[in-house]
Amino acid sequence: MDEQAAVSTLAALAQGARLRIFRALVGAAPDGLTPGALSALLDIPSSTLSFHLKELIHADLVSVERDGRNLTYRPALPHMNALLGYLTDHCCQGRACATSTSTGRRRTTTSC
Repeated sequence: MDEQAAVSTLAALAQGARLRIFRALVGAAPDGLTPGALSALLDIPSSTLSFHLKELIHADLVSVERDGRNLTYRPALPHMNALLGYLTDHCCQGRACATSTSTGRRRTTTSC
């Protein structure tokens, strides 16, 4: 991932509704969610949801699959992983970092 792609991806997530939508899709992976399910789950009107989904698709964070009249949205986890890799590329001065995850509120820490 290059800098411009990282900025575009971060900008797409820097809005509350889009971040909630993306997190809901991550939680529903790999099956994804329909617009109706997302709208009901997040209490976002369908027209607003459509706008935010288009922004997430444009940032390559979400993919959409059509099956007849139904749409299913899924998170683009490889793209998100590429962003995380870009952000941590220069971590720990090139040494491998030890990470640990605690239970409860998924807290991850990195130590070098």
